[in-house]
Amino acid sequence: MRRLPPLTALEAFVQVARLGSVKAAAEELALSTPALSRRVQALERYIGRPLFERKHQALEINADGTALLHDIAPALDAMSMAVDRLVSGGSQMRLRLAVLPLFASQRLFPHLGELRQAYPLLHIDIETTPHAVARLGEGLDAAIILARGDIDPNLFSLQLGRDLVYMIGSRELVESGAIQTPDDLAKQTVLIHREMPTNFDDWKEAIGYPDLQPQAIDSYDSGALMLEAAAQGLGVAVMHSRHFYQANDSRLARLFDYEVESPYHYYFVCRPRAMQNRAVHIFHDWLVQNEI
Repeated sequence: MRRLPPLTALEAFVQVARLGSVKAAAEELALSTPALSRRVQALERYIGRPLFERKHQALEINADGTALLHDIAPALDAMSMAVDRLVSGGSQMRLRLAVLPLFASQRLFPHLGELRQAYPLLHIDIETTPHAVARLGEGLDAAIILARGDIDPNLFSLQLGRDLVYMIGSRELVESGAIQTPDDLAKQTVLIHREMPTNFDDWKEAIGYPDLQPQAIDSYDSGALMLEAAAQGLGVAVMHSRHFYQANDSRLARLFDYEVESPYHYYFVCRPRAMQNRAVHIFHDWLVQNEI
């Protein structure tokens, strides 16, 4: 059997890869930055190839590093969990997570059974608070939020995919011929989400209708209610394409064929120190591996 590299080197590599920062990883492991860098370099020498791209003072994980992280992180987590079970007598791990309701119902809940099967000791307390970022570290371990990319640089963040902007209306409205071009929105009520206030303006600009004004604009703080309102003919919802397809509601229809990328994305966020919490980084890695 081939000898393994030092566990401390593997641990240093995983922390840098997860946190995206040598400084942050060093703080989490209570090491100096040079000491942590030496551990990562020792692992690279052992493997015989670099695991990160060096860009000035920053490290960016490369394809080999990503593959190694995918393979060894679950094993390290399993080792840590085994020790924790022995120390704690098999007590539960608990994650306090804030998440928007529509993301939870469409993208998270359909897969939580798989997460429970893989990590039976992991339990999740879920909140739908609208001010999740302000409570990170104070009642919440992590959150899944919508943002334009202006994430606080002091937070650890992970973007969860990309989406197009769709105009979604009732199938009856579409089949009636009442809306055939964007100009026809001038006679309609447009529904926007309060977490994505500029999505409609961005869409108008992208398709060349910057001056288009609907009859009215109604704001919602619930994506699920926006879909239902659109299905009931109460307005045209400005939403992400994935929400339209995952709703799988025969009452709804996409209005136009424009391919406009949304400037808003879902992000997993937490304080960097929270990545030391086993429940947090298990959930984070599960999101990445399953492309939730």
